[in-house]
Amino acid sequence: MPASVHGHWVHDIDPFLLHISGDFGIRWYGVSYLVGIVLGWWLLSRWSRASRLPMPPQQVGDFIVAIAIGMILGGRLGYALLYDPALFWTFTPSLPFWQLLAVHHGGMASHGGIAGIALAAWWWSRRRRQDMLVLGDALAAVGPIGIACGRCANFINGELWGRPWDGSWAVIFPDARPPVPRHPSQLYAMVLEGLLIAAVLIPLHARHRRPGLTLGLFMILYGAGRFVGEFFREPDAGQPGFGDIPPILGFMSKGQAFTLPLFVLGGILIWLALRRPSNPDAYAAKAR
Repeated sequence: MPASVHGHWVHDIDPFLLHISGDFGIRWYGVSYLVGIVLGWWLLSRWSRASRLPMPPQQVGDFIVAIAIGMILGGRLGYALLYDPALFWTFTPSLPFWQLLAVHHGGMASHGGIAGIALAAWWWSRRRRQDMLVLGDALAAVGPIGIACGRCANFINGELWGRPWDGSWAVIFPDARPPVPRHPSQLYAMVLEGLLIAAVLIPLHARHRRPGLTLGLFMILYGAGRFVGEFFREPDAGQPGFGDIPPILGFMSKGQAFTLPLFVLGGILIWLALRRPSNPDAYAAKAR
């Protein structure tokens, strides 16, 4: 397919940063997630030294590893459970054999990733006897950076494309059916679910000491960004709104429906945080 059709760019980005052989190599997808994790590590280390995170700097690396594992496992399992259960029993003769492990096919679900991060943070807080809400605030502040990196990776992969649209910045994704000009909805999501939220929460997190406030605001802002962005995104196969499957309540995709509980939880967390007095001591690093 040519690089441009009727004035619209045809997506032709190589998903590999370093292509070794066949389906094996270093993918931009993995690099994007690595960048998000490293930036989160850097920010959390700074906050630990500034008494904005209740753990000494030497623990931050272990904490990030636990959170990264939770995010990857939760994101992949969430995608399989919510959108493509066949991945659990699909095997191929080529690496990685089990399709559940082939994260470049289908990718990961952000809702599952958030759930995985929450479980990892809960496990860490129990193990280290640290305030989970304070840890959640820190993760909510840096998390949008990782989300933005992940959405950028979706665009590089040419996946999760938008609905058909003939506007001036529409993109043709060759793997889409039909391969017509579409919204680059991955880039919309990078801004709505990532960059804008980071721009709000990172400075806010520096100014308050109310456990749960940053986390509650993240849930509401992410939910709003995801809900709006889904209007421009083509629903995945198996989602309401795709093919013959009707939308939920006549207009919502699965992604939007799964976002609704975030508004409720976020509102509860904000209400509780504002009812309680400020607690600076909860954020101070404690050597162990």
